[in-house]
Amino acid sequence: MSQTISRTRSLCAAALAVGALLSLAPVAAQAMSIERVISPAGIEVWLVRDAAVPVVAVEFAMLGGTAQDPADKAGIANMVASTIDEGAGSLDAQAFHDKVERKAIEISFRAGRDYFRGTMRTLSENRDEAFECLRLALNEPRFDPEAVDRIRAQLLSRVQRESTNPTDMANRNWWATAFPGHPYGRPVEGTVDSLSRITTDDLKQYTHRLMARDNLKIAVVGDIDAATAGKLVDRAFANLPAKAELKPIPPVVPQGVGRKIVIKLDVPQAVVNFGAPGIARSDPDFMAAYIVNHILGGGSFSSRLYREVREKRGLAYGVSDTLVWLDHTALILGSTATRADATGQTIDIIEQEIRRLADEGPTEEEFTKAKTYLKGSFALGLDTSNRIASQLVQMQLDNLGIDYIERRNAMIDAVTLADAKRVAHRLLDGGMLVTVVGRPEGVAATETEAVAASPALVKPDEGPSRSH
Repeated sequence: MSQTISRTRSLCAAALAVGALLSLAPVAAQAMSIERVISPAGIEVWLVRDAAVPVVAVEFAMLGGTAQDPADKAGIANMVASTIDEGAGSLDAQAFHDKVERKAIEISFRAGRDYFRGTMRTLSENRDEAFECLRLALNEPRFDPEAVDRIRAQLLSRVQRESTNPTDMANRNWWATAFPGHPYGRPVEGTVDSLSRITTDDLKQYTHRLMARDNLKIAVVGDIDAATAGKLVDRAFANLPAKAELKPIPPVVPQGVGRKIVIKLDVPQAVVNFGAPGIARSDPDFMAAYIVNHILGGGSFSSRLYREVREKRGLAYGVSDTLVWLDHTALILGSTATRADATGQTIDIIEQEIRRLADEGPTEEEFTKAKTYLKGSFALGLDTSNRIASQLVQMQLDNLGIDYIERRNAMIDAVTLADAKRVAHRLLDGGMLVTVVGRPEGVAATETEAVAASPALVKPDEGPSRSH
C-alpha cells in the first residue's frame, strides 16, 4: 500500500554509481548476522555489517502516522513527509538539496497510517555528511512558506487527479466504508479541503508531538562498525524529545462485510477492491494464514485466484490479495480490474474461490508447494542494503525478535495441513466488502454512486506485496 510524495534527489552520474553498487546483494539471508547495538545515548539500533560494498543504508520508523492527523486536517503527516527536507537549519530548500546532491546522498520520508518512516543511503565516505543532513531534517526543519506552498500545490494536484482515478477511488472508498469515523478511514494524503486548511504551525506541531526517541526503531546496514553506527545514530536522533505525545487510537474491526458498492465512472474497465477482517501479526495463527493467503491470491502466478480469473478465463491481467496488519486492526485485502461486461462474473469467481478455500481448505499439494516457495523466496526480498534495513525495522515494529530470520523457516514447517484448513475457515468464512469503480455489468450493488469523468484506460492493479 504508496501513500506519500517521496522525493529522492541526486546527480545523475552519482545516482548511477550508487544504484550500481546497491544492485549487488550485500548479505545472503542465511548468513546474515544482526547485531543489537546500544548507542552512547541509549538508542537501540539493529546493525548488519557488510564491507563488501562501500554503502551505508539507514531505515527508521516512529509511531504516529496519518492516524494522528486531526479529523478535519487529514494529510498533515503526509505533508510533513513531503516538506521536512525542504530546507533545514541554516539551509533553505535549494541549499539543502544542493548539499545532498553533491555527495550523492539519498534521503526520503513517507507517512503510513501508523508510522512515519524515513530512508537514507550514502556512500561510506560521505556518511558523516549524510547523518548530518538527516539530523538537520529531523531536528531543524524550516517549513518555509514558499516551500510549504509549493508542496501543498503538488499534493493538491495529486489529490485532484486521484479523485477521478478508478484505482484510487476503489481503494479510498473501500477504506472509508470499512472504517467509518475511525482514523483509518480517512485518506492518507488528505482531501482538497483538508490540505487547504493545514498551516505551517500544524506541520511544526506534528513534528514536535510525534518525533521522539521512545517510539523510534532504527536499522543500519552496510560498511560501518558498531561504534561508528552508534555515534552517527546519536548525531541524528539523540536530540529528539524523549517521549512522543500521541493520542490513543481505538482498536477497530472492518465494517461493511457483505456489501457491494459501485461507484459509476465512465471508463472502459471496472476496478474492484475486496477485503475483510484479517489476522493480527501477533496472532498464533498468523503463519498458517500467511500460507493460506499465498494459496488464495498472494502467490501471484501460482494462486487460485490468478489461475481461475486470468489463466482459465482471461478476465483480468492480474488479481491478487495480501494480508495487511496495522497496529489497531488486521485485514485481508485484494484487487483486480476487468472488462465492464465481465465484472459480475469476475467477482462471482473470486467469491466462489474464497468460499471453496474456506470450506475445504488447501489441498496437500497446494500446501506443500506454498511452504516450499515461502521458505525459499524470503531471501529475494533481502537483496540490497536498504531492503534489509527496511525488513529489520519491520521486524522491530512487529516485535518478531532479532532472531526471527533464523526461526522463520521452522515456523513455516511447524504449520500442519490441519492448521491451514482450520485457519482458512477462520480467515475466509465471513464474506467480503467489495467496492467497484466503472460501469460494471452483472454486479448486484447494495449502494451506487455516480461520478463524472473522462474515459481513460486503466491498467489493472497487480496488488501489493510485503515480506513476512
